[in-house]
Amino acid sequence: MDFGLSPEQDAIVEGVAAVCRRFGDDYWRDCEAEARFPREFHRAMAEGGWLGITMPAEHGGAGLGVTEAALMMHTVARHGGAMGAASALHINMFGPHPIVVHGTAEQKARWIPRLVAGTDQACFGVTEPNAGLDTTSITTFAEKVPGGYRVNGRKIWTSTAQVANKIMLLTRTTRKEEARRPSQGITLFYTDLDRTRVEVQRIPKMGRAAVDSNMIFIDDLFIPEEDRIGEEGRGFSYILDSLNPERILIAAEAIAIGRDALDRASRYARERSVFGRPIGQNQAIQHPLAECWTGLESAWMMAMKAAWLYDSGRACGAEANAAKLLGARAGYEACLRAMLTHGGMGYAREYVVERLLREVMICRIAPVSEQMILSFIAERVLEQPKSY
Repeated sequence: MDFGLSPEQDAIVEGVAAVCRRFGDDYWRDCEAEARFPREFHRAMAEGGWLGITMPAEHGGAGLGVTEAALMMHTVARHGGAMGAASALHINMFGPHPIVVHGTAEQKARWIPRLVAGTDQACFGVTEPNAGLDTTSITTFAEKVPGGYRVNGRKIWTSTAQVANKIMLLTRTTRKEEARRPSQGITLFYTDLDRTRVEVQRIPKMGRAAVDSNMIFIDDLFIPEEDRIGEEGRGFSYILDSLNPERILIAAEAIAIGRDALDRASRYARERSVFGRPIGQNQAIQHPLAECWTGLESAWMMAMKAAWLYDSGRACGAEANAAKLLGARAGYEACLRAMLTHGGMGYAREYVVERLLREVMICRIAPVSEQMILSFIAERVLEQPKSY
């Protein structure tokens, strides 16, 4: 086994870090305080060619794997931007995958170069208020009409819909009760976000204010047939293609936020003196920080194993889910410990760790709950009966 990075992978990490270092804590603090999308950061990453790291080379991308995408997103999240930075780019890493795999040559040529260049920004309309993680129970419906479809319904937790001009939209074209199986009759589209037909309402939330989350209401939206991805009724299977990469990337981002927090806590413990000695000299401070390091390193190895399996064309569902579970927990514990290490100053925005703690929390909740992950592993790995 070789746990080192290749020269090319090292170059990715350093190249992305060079962009990230241009945007310091003050930049991210202001983006959050103003609930302002980090357009300057997004533009800098697009200009550096990083938005297309997993996209086909023939359409302007780099054609690299999930391992390289995970290294990129880990670097993005580790330099103070946390989930604000990661979520500004995240959908480019996994969202367009159904286009790459199932899109026509014309669709790829029409859509992918604009995503790579950052000209188009997309949001992902999947989750619904009354369905949650039960994606087969969505009710947003696309009715076939001459030349395309007319869509009505609503979605929730649609990130970047305030700034996006495109939407990846999952709908039903056959109602669940009329389908042969719950997963059938679901159709995937990638189309213009027509704001005359789509109302976008921002959801105030605990953290990651720089990147919006939204409730969207779709009222008689026309989608031309050429904006349908793949076959009608097979959209559920298409989005499954992107689930494991997304879990791996979320793990990498959570670990990065934890490592950022741990770096800040370690520095503070060396510099802060109480009772005539640095607080880091006390084992009550040392040992929890050391435990955080072991948790983060262990989660990172699982994430890299999952990425390697995916890029090798091997089954990786259990490993990708385990990486997301372990990475999110390790990142959260490191952020919590960093805040406690800072004591009262950890509660102050000046020291950043309170923002890291608020932002890493989302990694434990989305895009899949810890309970669903454990049920998946119990069923698929440990051969237990299905519980849901």
